[in-house]
Amino acid sequence: MVSALALAFYLAKTTEAEEVFVPVLNINRSELPLRGDNVFFLQKINIPESLLIFRDEIDLHALHQAGQLTLILVDHHVLPKGDAALEEAVAEVLDHRPIEHQHCPPCHVSVELVGSCATLVTERILQGAPEILDRQTAALLHGTIILDCVNMDLKVGKATPKDSKYVEKLESLFPDLPKRNDIFDSLQKAKFDVSGLTTEQMLRKDQKTISRQGTKVAISAIYMDLEICGVLERSHSPSLKLTPAPSTHPHLQAYLQGNTQVSRKKLLPLLQEALSAYFDSMKIPSGQPETEGVCREQADKELDRAGNSLVPGLSQDEEEPPLPPTPMNSLVDECPLDQGLPKLSAEVIFEKCSQISLSQSTAASLSKN
Repeated sequence: MVSALALAFYLAKTTEAEEVFVPVLNINRSELPLRGDNVFFLQKINIPESLLIFRDEIDLHALHQAGQLTLILVDHHVLPKGDAALEEAVAEVLDHRPIEHQHCPPCHVSVELVGSCATLVTERILQGAPEILDRQTAALLHGTIILDCVNMDLKVGKATPKDSKYVEKLESLFPDLPKRNDIFDSLQKAKFDVSGLTTEQMLRKDQKTISRQGTKVAISAIYMDLEICGVLERSHSPSLKLTPAPSTHPHLQAYLQGNTQVSRKKLLPLLQEALSAYFDSMKIPSGQPETEGVCREQADKELDRAGNSLVPGLSQDEEEPPLPPTPMNSLVDECPLDQGLPKLSAEVIFEKCSQISLSQSTAASLSKN
């Protein structure tokens, strides 16, 4: 979010052509409350939310059809399936993650594996037009780099030399910027503050989804002792140390996760492998008649077998990329808040999941009719 705002500011200040640079935040406005650190930071820097433009407030497809759209993808490089038609409008990519070549648009790509995309935006501003940098923009970039790089902690290993270099440059240009510990602590506290969120919002907060052949698996983080997960009970690489927890929902299995060092980032490859193995095992061999359905017992056995075949021999250390991993504002490895969280019961979570499941089933039935 900050990277898009700062880059649009830079381009608007340095481009002579009669172009309008609009930072479009790639979420709906209703999703902003889920990003507590962004809400807090914008208020602290005195940027009103009313000035922001969200994805559901601008028709990019209409602009593209009218020949009036040029896109720069910032802090990501893969367009959603619904925006695939916009790929030809992408003129540049500025990102700090490894490129997925099969999905990256065919345009100028600027990628460097640093801890924060805000570092790359800071570099572009200071190398291109340092005189335009004001304290407000510097504070946004400074705080974002510190948050993404976990307060530049060498033990965590997310900050690269370039991240450190540009944090120091910003501090030398604006000596009155907040102390690193102060801004990091305040942003971290805001990031995990769910006191104002509904149960549904907490389930959607930083939710990750994968899909295979029309089946979707979503992983949500609830910052309490309860972890809702799928078929990972027998996983040994990594070992989750799951203990079954009571469930009031007939179609939901809940566990207490003993190994809290295993984040959702590490669970995603296991779930992807499980789904792929499951659907591969359910394919009808060539020449054999296809049946209308598969009994529940057989499906459970196949899913169990898929779970047992997941990535044998892969250690937790081998899962981690050799270069800086995804920043803290995208995925959370652990929750720093051990105190002060709202008291949520498992029954509340299960009830909400049941309501969501029921509404989806009803919608599916209506669409068939």
